[in-house]
Amino acid sequence: MIEAYDNAKLNHWSLVANRLYYAVFHLASAVMVDKGYATKTHAGLICLLGQEFVSKGLLPKEQARVASRLLNMRQAGDYDDLFDWAEEDIAPLFPKTEELLKVLRGLISIRV
Repeated sequence: MIEAYDNAKLNHWSLVANRLYYAVFHLASAVMVDKGYATKTHAGLICLLGQEFVSKGLLPKEQARVASRLLNMRQAGDYDDLFDWAEEDIAPLFPKTEELLKVLRGLISIRV
């Protein structure tokens, strides 16, 4: 998250989307390892969040949508050479990402 905030100061919004996504990705991956799940793809990880955590009421649906949106934004920013995210697209995602990370941290200590 520190890198996301640092890059926001430099107006590197596609890189900010990347850093926000990877903050979620790494913590969600830790949750999966903690619970004994394995995924092979980024999309698979996001899908498993919905299947195993939203469906059981452990992760609000809106927060799973934030993870999915960050994945899509990261892919667009990383792979579309003619595209760059703008501040108005990314800045509102900081508090949503922070809240998602808080919930994910809490899931590590909950046995499913």
